[in-house]
Amino acid sequence: QVRLVESGGGLVQAGDSLRLSCTASGRSFSSYDMGWFRQRPGTEREFVAGISWSSRSYFADSVKGRFTISRDNAKNTVYVQMNSLKPEDTAVYYCAARYGVSIHTDEYSWWGQGTQVTVSS
Repeated sequence: QVRLVESGGGLVQAGDSLRLSCTASGRSFSSYDMGWFRQRPGTEREFVAGISWSSRSYFADSVKGRFTISRDNAKNTVYVQMNSLKPEDTAVYYCAARYGVSIHTDEYSWWGQGTQVTVSS
């Protein structure tokens, strides 16, 4: 069992930056592939960014060039740095963990509770 806790959400203006953190319980964090997803009002949860256990990163086209993802295995934490935020980035952001790289929501085994990001225009 893995417990994930996100933090760092908030209300920002368009063009601002925000960094979300996700801290995992347990001793196997370095073995997990981690993903960030978001759910905008009235839409399905969608992939945003992912990082493999070996720190290979990948992104949705909608955030490529604006978001970066990193991990600190000593702190059991994965981060997503969100720059040049747009109103359409407004969503609840979730982190998730699994063994093996994936962009598919239904393939992730463990999820955090989510953190709200609101970008005003």
